[in-house]
Formats: sequence, structure tokens, C-alpha cells
Amino acid sequence: MTTRAGFAALIGEPNAGKSTLTNRMVGAKVSIVTHKVQTTRARIRGVAIEGDAQIVFVDTPGLFAPRRRLDRAMVAAAWGGAADADVVVLLVEAHRGLTPGVEEILARLEEVAGDRPVALAINKIDRVKAEALLGLSKTLNDRFDFARTFMISAEKGHGVEDLRRWLAGMMPEGPWLYPEDQIADLPLRMLAAEITREKATLRLHQELPYQLTVESENWEERKDGAARVDQVIYVAREGHKGIVLGHRGETIKAISQAAREELEEFLGRKVHLFVQVKVRERWMDEAERYAQMGLDFSGGG
Repeated sequence: MTTRAGFAALIGEPNAGKSTLTNRMVGAKVSIVTHKVQTTRARIRGVAIEGDAQIVFVDTPGLFAPRRRLDRAMVAAAWGGAADADVVVLLVEAHRGLTPGVEEILARLEEVAGDRPVALAINKIDRVKAEALLGLSKTLNDRFDFARTFMISAEKGHGVEDLRRWLAGMMPEGPWLYPEDQIADLPLRMLAAEITREKATLRLHQELPYQLTVESENWEERKDGAARVDQVIYVAREGHKGIVLGHRGETIKAISQAAREELEEFLGRKVHLFVQVKVRERWMDEAERYAQMGLDFSGGG
């Protein structure tokens, strides 16, 4: 039996649906999905099996105009993910079409992709009429020589199987890169931190989510099969700490409970989660915090 294995990078603007598509392809939640933009910071890999092929998805941060060091590191990670992959998939939102952001991505795509195949996936197709989809597909294909175009809804699953089958056929021949039962190469403590960060992002509003990071400081396996996880939410200002804690600690309690429930569901066992909030004014300028997120500190310089 000939096996195939390789990397597929999903790129696009923030909120284009990359994380949702990764989760749909893999069949489990490996990448955080929120209504906020720029929630994916590190290149989270999900592993999907299609026939004899193993597809390792590199879910990159959204490509946008960076303002801060963290933004620049995220954008560098996104382009790095595309440059390292065997196949690149550009996600474009059907209802937003050819935005200035998509224009910028197209301008750099040839240089980054080189001779690797690039597919176009027009996402959220349920939001527009068929004629508009065909027009957008023609416009984008006139701008770049895409290997294939797919009309999908990552959220509802439309067209996703066709894309996965095509990607499987594009993977180079070779042994599988991961054991069959492993869906993500993300260490569990990092995955747990991402889950808590997602819950904090959903619960809090405005700029605050981008001024916080979560780290799992300790992971202890207990004899009864449960796990004890100690986490710290780092915020940049003293005033932010009070917002995360909430009145009488209600906000942090709700965040912790939601994160614990999801982690238990993911692991299939009991989890004791303890979350603290600490102020680190310059965490966004600390190389160690970037390493924890799987980002290159120098990429943000």
C-alpha cells in the first residue's frame, strides 16, 4: 500500500474561517474559534486521515496589517507556515470578496508559494447568491493561477470533503508523520492554555483579549486518572486584572468553568483546573512568552 503524508497550510485574512475549517477537516477541536479576529497566534497543526493519506494542517494566524511586535510575529508565522507546506489553501470569504487584504495576500502569494500548488477555497458560500460566487471565482482566478477552486462552508461542512480528498491526492508519497490516533502535535498544556484563552476572549470585549496570554504552568497526572492543571492569565495592566477577575471573581470563575468543561470533554476524563491572573506589563515584549505560543520573537522585530 502506498501511503502519502504532507503539510497543507491554510492562509487568509483574520476571520476567514481557517480555524473552523481545520477543526472540520480533523473532526475535532484543535484550533480555537471565536468571533474575534486574530485569535490564532501559533501555527496549530491538526492531523486528518483521508484514505491512505495523512494531511497535517498548519492553521496560521490571519494575515493583516501588523501594528505591534506580537502582530508582526503572527504575520511572520503565517507566511512561514505557507512557505513550509506542500500545498497552500487560500480562504476568501464569499460575502467580502476581493478586499484590500486579499489583494495584498495575492501580491505576495507567488513569491511565497513558489512552485507549490495553491488552491482557492471560497468560504461561507451560504451568504451569497450563486451568480456572485461565480463572478468572484472568475475575478480571483484571473488574478492568480490557482490549481483548483472549491466552494465551501467550513461551518456547515459543504464542499469540505471534496477539498480534503483533493488535498490527500496532492500529498507526497511517504510514511505517515504521526500515529493514527494523534490529531494534533500541540502539547496538551499549550492546548489547555488555548482553550482558556478562547473562553476569556469570548467572555471579555474590546481590546483586552489581545492584551492577555494564558500559560499552563503545571500539569500533574493523578493516580485516579484525573489531571490537575495550573494556569496563569497574564495581563498587561493592573486595571485589566480586575476586568478578568470580575465582580467577586465571577468572570474568572465562569472562564475557568467553561475551559474545564471543554478540556474534560476533549480528554475524556476529570480535570481540576486552577487559574490565576497576574500582571506582567511587558509580556508582549518577552521572548519567553512568544516561545510559549510557538511564535518566533525575532519574527516580531
